[in-house]
Amino acid sequence: MEILIAVIIVAVIGLIAGVGLSLASKYMAVPSDEKQEKIRAVLPGANCGACGYSGCDGYAAAVASGEAEPDKCAPGGAAAAAGISEILGVEIVNEPKVAFIACGGSCSASKAKYNYSGVQSCAGANMLHSGPLECAYGCIGFGDCMRACNFGAITLKDSRPVICEDKCVACGKCVKACPKALISLIPKEHKTTVRCSNRDKGPAVVKACAVSCIACRMCEKNCEAGAVTVKDNIAVIDYNLCNGCGKCKEVCKRGVII
Repeated sequence: MEILIAVIIVAVIGLIAGVGLSLASKYMAVPSDEKQEKIRAVLPGANCGACGYSGCDGYAAAVASGEAEPDKCAPGGAAAAAGISEILGVEIVNEPKVAFIACGGSCSASKAKYNYSGVQSCAGANMLHSGPLECAYGCIGFGDCMRACNFGAITLKDSRPVICEDKCVACGKCVKACPKALISLIPKEHKTTVRCSNRDKGPAVVKACAVSCIACRMCEKNCEAGAVTVKDNIAVIDYNLCNGCGKCKEVCKRGVII
């Protein structure tokens, strides 16, 4: 009898708890956002944070509420942007981009001003007289950008970073990791680029690197589209005007434009 009473008591408690949980789930439930769930479903789930939010869930909630733009998912690219645009009923113009390093100075082309044996970090070396190279603007080559990339798109070759365009999702983490601000995101379809960031003049530029821009303005003078201008002693390409004719490359005697 004592066992039976204990069983009955436990059963009654379980029944009360079950009814309580059922009522709680009904009256205290947080209503789900169907739009947010659909947006989350088209995101790749990388949770890389490149969109500026904590992860895919946070970004989906921000887009659904109108807080965030629908084309900020770099890993998802055009596919994710198209899926979100369909859900929101808006049109999104998604231009694929890729990371580009504005420095072509290899170890053989760049001259060193001192021997560095400290922590192998670009940010750390940059704090000591702007790094060990004569060119204060050039790539230090310790791979901070490579370590920041979650997609394996950057490798080091001859102590210089190389970007694999097929793997790059234009998340922008390498851009933030470079203490020299050498990396930018450019339109993937445009192939004409200036591989130099040295803004010094004449002899100082030539002394620092064998493949640096000397601001001769030949590229600017020969660009019929007006897409190339020399600003702060460095050639700059306006990708809205560039038609990829290649004339700027032909007249660049230093091989800075590719």
